[in-house]
Amino acid sequence: MTYVDRNFTKLKTFSPRTTFTTTTQVKHMQLSRYLKNYDTFIAALIGFVAVQLFCKYSGIGISPDSIMYISAARSLNTNGTLQTFNHIPIVDFPVFYPVFLGSIIFITRIDPVIFGTILDGLMFATLIYTSGWIMHRFVPTSRVYKWLMLVAIILSPALLQVYSYLWSETLFILETLFFLVAFRQYLLKHTVKALVVAALIAAIACVTRYAAVTIVGTGGLLLLLDRVLPLKKKIVHIIIYGFVCISLLVSNLLFNAFMSGTTTGPREPSITSFGKNLYYFGTVMCDWMGFTPNQYYLATPIAIIMLGGFIAALAYNYFRRHLNSFENLAITFALVYGLFIVVSSTFSRYERINHRLLAPLFIPALWGYTSWGLLLLKKITSTTTRRIVAAVFIILMLGFITKEFLIDKDRYSDQVADKYGVPGYTSDDWLESPFAAYLKHIDKSMFKPGVTIYTDAHEAVYFFSGMSSYLVPHKFFKKDIAKFYQIKHYYLIWFTALENPELINIKDIEKVKSLKKIKDFGDEGGIYEYDSLNQN
Repeated sequence: MTYVDRNFTKLKTFSPRTTFTTTTQVKHMQLSRYLKNYDTFIAALIGFVAVQLFCKYSGIGISPDSIMYISAARSLNTNGTLQTFNHIPIVDFPVFYPVFLGSIIFITRIDPVIFGTILDGLMFATLIYTSGWIMHRFVPTSRVYKWLMLVAIILSPALLQVYSYLWSETLFILETLFFLVAFRQYLLKHTVKALVVAALIAAIACVTRYAAVTIVGTGGLLLLLDRVLPLKKKIVHIIIYGFVCISLLVSNLLFNAFMSGTTTGPREPSITSFGKNLYYFGTVMCDWMGFTPNQYYLATPIAIIMLGGFIAALAYNYFRRHLNSFENLAITFALVYGLFIVVSSTFSRYERINHRLLAPLFIPALWGYTSWGLLLLKKITSTTTRRIVAAVFIILMLGFITKEFLIDKDRYSDQVADKYGVPGYTSDDWLESPFAAYLKHIDKSMFKPGVTIYTDAHEAVYFFSGMSSYLVPHKFFKKDIAKFYQIKHYYLIWFTALENPELINIKDIEKVKSLKKIKDFGDEGGIYEYDSLNQN
């Protein structure tokens, strides 16, 4: 049998038997490659089961953000619009995660609250499998190292928390790893096609979470540092990359501005300094490293060392011209994402830096601060020394994993064994709440048509009753407060347990208006009415 070898001009001839043998060898090689990933597949399966275990009692965790996503996904299937439960376009969050949930609703005709546990389990399993696939390509690689990392990822309290809720981070963290795979292909090939594929993943991530600009920044930084590309070609690739990356985000922001007058919804300035945010970043790192709150005095030094270490590692890889390794990609993303969270928290107010916000950092940081051990072992020539160093590394990792397991064990005991549930609107606090039970079967005719319902937790009102309501004004927006006090007639559904210090509270309102209590639920709250025409 004759074929033309693309690498040589002359013809090569093989017998049919030789061709058969070559084909068989290829099949054996493919089978061997698949079998080498059996451990990764088993780890992914365990990860899926872990999510099911933590959600076994109460189902998927539902937070206020979850309800925003769910209502927009339902709206997309009901009337083709991405509106939240209060008939306002979803602008505080990017559109892709609600679209993702809405697509699953369209295909399965099952509500996200019902399919959420399976969905998160599948995404967590995919995250674990992708992590194993990437680690199999570390240089150098080690099966023992891979096993230790997979166990650490499966048992990560931060990741297990995220994948116990209907949160957009579940998709965003997975997109981050997909980007690392795609961008490494570009760094190896430097083709426009590979660049566009990586940029498209970054573009989708940007409309999954606004924090995905860190993915764009990761790729942009590596493009700038890349010494392989000639300057002219580098400029062209940066332009292509940047244009594709921000295309969907710009479209999303323009849509938001057209629909609501703001690009990302109302935002308040930060009330925490850079130093304080650095400290909060460090407290999360302390938790991940197994320290106790009594050791939080180490938080700021640890944060500085970790971020400084990422900078040093990136610089080291730049001078060694090893930018295209998965390890360096992970280090670069960890640096960009960590700095973004600390800096953005200094200028814009959102929830305090916590495990959820930093969860996308866990796997890249884990790789960044452990993969150096493989390089060290490779350079050690003495077999005895190598074994000692390997043993120390394994013992440290086993200690880290044990700490993770104990945290997970306590959480499982609280939420499943003691039958409390994942904290949120599906936990026992709400399942056994008379207020929630009343809202589930509320007679909506008690509210006069055309009269607005206000509340301090509009997500809870929608989740339990299906009714639309509006938040009372934030204390920061004085004009909104003044407009609220000018309203002649409204209803107020107040949850005492959910009182938000950012909002005006019921005591503030009662100082100005005389509220009529329609329904009293004691310490849980109540339902009120204000009607200026019926004031005594």
